[in-house]
Amino acid sequence: MIRFAAVSAVALLTLAACDRGEKPGEAVSSGAASAPATAPAVGTALTADGLGAVRIGMTAAEVATVWGANAVVSEPMTCQVYHLDKAPDGVDVMLQDGRLTRITLGQGSSVKTDRGFGVGDSGIAIKQAYGGAVFAQPAKYDPAPAEDLFAWARGRSTAYVVDPAARGIRYEVGKDGLVSRVHAGDPSIQLVENCG
Repeated sequence: MIRFAAVSAVALLTLAACDRGEKPGEAVSSGAASAPATAPAVGTALTADGLGAVRIGMTAAEVATVWGANAVVSEPMTCQVYHLDKAPDGVDVMLQDGRLTRITLGQGSSVKTDRGFGVGDSGIAIKQAYGGAVFAQPAKYDPAPAEDLFAWARGRSTAYVVDPAARGIRYEVGKDGLVSRVHAGDPSIQLVENCG
């Protein structure tokens, strides 16, 4: 009798598996949807090296593959700043000699840095979070408390960084003490007037 019950149970499990498209002997799921078997999405925080799949140093064509084409890309110049079709709102890119050198968060951007800061955040909070790892310099055109806060991930050895391998983040703090723009990338983050 025990043998019959065991055989009946196996038969019922096999029939149940067939109804769900499973092969006999496979584990029976609890009915909850399982996670897709793909790699997790690349992070959405802005870092000194890029934003998601868009990385500093990519060619214009590589950036366009991720964030869409733009008429400006088809006619590369020495330096260009623009918004791509599929880039997040308020996110612009700078290309110099056909390569991505800087990503900028501006008005309308909800993207945050890997430290959790973005447009509208307090310059004081950034200084407290970074501590001695942030370098402050007066803003070029606005009076204090306007300033530029630089956090170099690698390559800072002088007040003005020229090493093309350097990577960092610059927070532009306005005269209201709040971040108006965030730049991430190579030494081009130091440029005050976009390409100049």
